[in-house]
Amino acid sequence: MNITRATHTSTSTRKDGTMPQAPDTTTPDLTVDGTGLLCVQLLLRLRARIADLPAGAVVHIHTTDPAAPLDLPAWCHLTGHDYLGPVPHPATDREVYALRLTAAARPTRADRPWHTAPAAD
Repeated sequence: MNITRATHTSTSTRKDGTMPQAPDTTTPDLTVDGTGLLCVQLLLRLRARIADLPAGAVVHIHTTDPAAPLDLPAWCHLTGHDYLGPVPHPATDREVYALRLTAAARPTRADRPWHTAPAAD
């Protein structure tokens, strides 16, 4: 008896109608060490480290925060960056996640990285 499983490929498009490029998550442009940091501290460090990077840069975040699998995609959705997901790695004491910076990212408040900054007058 042969059993064939159907495979599902996600073909989601961006808001502008373009397809995201296949991520190269193996070679980051920047690695952010967030081990030992939780939620807000991790996002503050991440935001500070990516401030001067160009759009398209791939960032790896090393973290021990158990909420990171929820916080990082939510923060990327809020800011407009592309969350690329977990990155396979040999370490067992932390997780690694990847994101790609976008040109149209929305800034967040200086004291609250989970809130977008008010529009400039």
